[in-house]
This record gives sequence, structure tokens and C-alpha cells, in this order.
Amino acid sequence: MQPRFNFAKAAPEAYKAVLALEDYVQKSGLERRFIHLIKLRASQINGCAYCVDMHVKEARHDGLSEQWINLMCVWHESPVYDERERALLGWVDAVTKVAQTGAPDADYEALKAHFSEAEMMNITVAIGAINVWNRLAVGFRAQHPIDKTARAA
Repeated sequence: MQPRFNFAKAAPEAYKAVLALEDYVQKSGLERRFIHLIKLRASQINGCAYCVDMHVKEARHDGLSEQWINLMCVWHESPVYDERERALLGWVDAVTKVAQTGAPDADYEALKAHFSEAEMMNITVAIGAINVWNRLAVGFRAQHPIDKTARAA
């Protein structure tokens, strides 16, 4: 698969706007583990290899366990995630797939049980931001780097 074009260079002002949204997310006060959870789970759902690769590496760098990272794609079946993380994962799934889910009341109520309205707003903005990045990366075929140790001998 070949990159279609460099979207950052094609429309610098649009790229700056997405970066500004990302900057807001990073400064929103959300716990780092929640930001990692949002970015990684949405990127898995959207099939964005570039973003999954990036966010796995960032989560590892911030000290999250391999098990916590690796089981996220099957979070429903794993007891690794606490109740707040599970509520957040459900909301990430619902909002990322909003055309299919309609953001069900059950997922909203689970989130509301653990987060304030301001936190829910910041969480949902963070979900929207990673969905924008995923659409840019998938739509324009951004290529993730290949780690030297990842290649088969």
C-alpha cells in the first residue's frame, strides 16, 4: 500500500486545526491511561495500523502493561480493566461506531456513573479527535514505520 499524499503538507491550515484539537485533548486533564485507552481502542476499531502502532508504543513508554495493551481488542472478555476503564471502553466503542450504535443509553449511563459531565465532554472530544486522525491516516494511506526487530529473519 502506498501513501496517497502528505495530508499535512496538502492543507497546512487544516492540519494545524487538527493539531490544535489534539493539543486540547492532551491538556484536558484526562488521565494519561484514559487518553491511551481512547486512542488505541478507536484506532483498533477503525483499522488504522499507523495509529495503533503509534499508540501502542506511547502506552508502553508511559508504563502501561503489555497485558493491558494487548487485551484491549477483546476488552469485553478480560478482567484486566477496572470499572472506569470498562465504562470508557464501552463509550469509545459506541461513539466511534455511532452510525451503528446511536450511542446507547446503557453506555452513557455506565460512563456517567464514573465521570463528571466535564470529563464526559473531554472524553468525547478525545474520541472525536482520534477518529479524525484515523480517517486521515486510513483515507490517505499513512504508513507506520517498520521496526527493525519486527522483520522476519
